[in-house]
Amino acid sequence: MKHNVILVLLDGLNFHVARHAMGHLHAYVEAERAALYRVECELPSLSRPLYECILTGTAPIDSGIVHNNVNRLSNQRSVFHYAREAGLGTAAAAYHWMSELYNRSPFDPQRDRHTHAPKLPIQHGLFYYADHYPDSHLLADAEYLRRRHAPNFLLVHPMSIDDAGHHHGLDSSQYRNAARSLDILLADYLPRWLEEGYQVLVTADHGMNNDRSHNGLLAEEREVPLFVFGEGFSLDLNAKPLQTQLCGTICELLGAAHDKSVCRELLK
Repeated sequence: MKHNVILVLLDGLNFHVARHAMGHLHAYVEAERAALYRVECELPSLSRPLYECILTGTAPIDSGIVHNNVNRLSNQRSVFHYAREAGLGTAAAAYHWMSELYNRSPFDPQRDRHTHAPKLPIQHGLFYYADHYPDSHLLADAEYLRRRHAPNFLLVHPMSIDDAGHHHGLDSSQYRNAARSLDILLADYLPRWLEEGYQVLVTADHGMNNDRSHNGLLAEEREVPLFVFGEGFSLDLNAKPLQTQLCGTICELLGAAHDKSVCRELLK
């Protein structure tokens, strides 16, 4: 396979909220032009360890990124590394921890917020460092990177769902409405991405609990959605993807050589 890929990582989105609050994404599912899978996140159910898990296919207990305060470059090979080794272009509109994992650590906003560095794993980046950074701005950042640099792999990482969960908890109108708002924003971008041939994955790192936190084994903390869109996917509802298989599966879509686990059932 040789496709361009967009990974949308909706920080903190619980599976059940994704299943009932994301009307635009589900329109594709109902039309059998997309599929939704339930994925159990690895442990601990924390952000930085699971960014690393999704992008490298390595569980936190093996990567050493075991909590959010481990601030160093990853010692694993990520989708960004494999893409660059294959001569492909990379970009990310994402929280600054992504820059710290794959480009430079610690993050220096004056140096790193706007990154255009062809030799780094994430060649083109717009990195934010406030959890309340608006999703509307983040998606506009991502679309700027896509149009300006035409990356083969683009990471899009908004934070407002997680931020609402930390302020109000899982069972709150604020959390659910943050998911609904993000779905409406995606409706302005997803059709265009698909028309231009991108394979799109929409998932989350972890969920949220009613204590306004996450880190444990509760289903609401661990169960996250995986929506897939594009001609490269089988849409086989019997597939059972693992979070550790997303890196390898994306590399397969990109046509980039890798040595990671893959969920073959997701792919045509």
